[in-house]
Amino acid sequence: MAQIFSRGANALSKMSIVAGGLLVAFVILGIMQVDRSPYQTSQGVIIEQPVPFSHDHHTAVLGIHCIYCHNSVEESASAGLPPTQTCMNCHSQIWVDSPMLEPVRESFRTKESIQWARVHDLPDFAYFNHSIHIKKGVGCETCHGPINEMPLIRQFAPLQMQWCLDCHRNPEKFVRPREAVFDFEYEPPRNRADGEALVTKYDLGIDPPANQRELGLALVEKYEINSKDTCSTCHR
Repeated sequence: MAQIFSRGANALSKMSIVAGGLLVAFVILGIMQVDRSPYQTSQGVIIEQPVPFSHDHHTAVLGIHCIYCHNSVEESASAGLPPTQTCMNCHSQIWVDSPMLEPVRESFRTKESIQWARVHDLPDFAYFNHSIHIKKGVGCETCHGPINEMPLIRQFAPLQMQWCLDCHRNPEKFVRPREAVFDFEYEPPRNRADGEALVTKYDLGIDPPANQRELGLALVEKYEINSKDTCSTCHR
């Protein structure tokens, strides 16, 4: 019987199989990259709000403490949003005729809450508790980035599971003294050229740490932090 395919067909078939495998690999890699991109995570995206509230102006410039507005963050799973009365404590006296603040005045008159758009929006199947993270020495800046300098709030971190697990499995890289949780000027200890320990301005109750890892390991023990990375920790 005459040969149907030439000898070159063998090489062509092998090349097709390899090319098909590479194509599948590139497609999978592309999907993974899209899944981790700002397009999917909304990282860095500024979401329009009823009132363009500036954390930079209120915190960095005016020095208003985080807890003044987010007064449940130390005791509750939610950081909480301030009632309109909190805004009016100041804005009943300053910027009283500003068109930009009309939604605030309208909310105060009608006693209907301002419909803020959620920026750090975790899926419903993911449980997060602000208070326990603060008690364990996780700073606002760790998750929210330099939010005190943001004219308009944006999501700083990807908030994906792998990002959370990195902290849960290696808490010593991130924890700080509890007194520094709300301190956006806090700097972790770093090794000096002469090898001496850099002492923080906080009374740690431990020997001066030489670097973040040494400090973190000490605080993990002091605050009794357990590296919880089981599914039920966040998916309840």
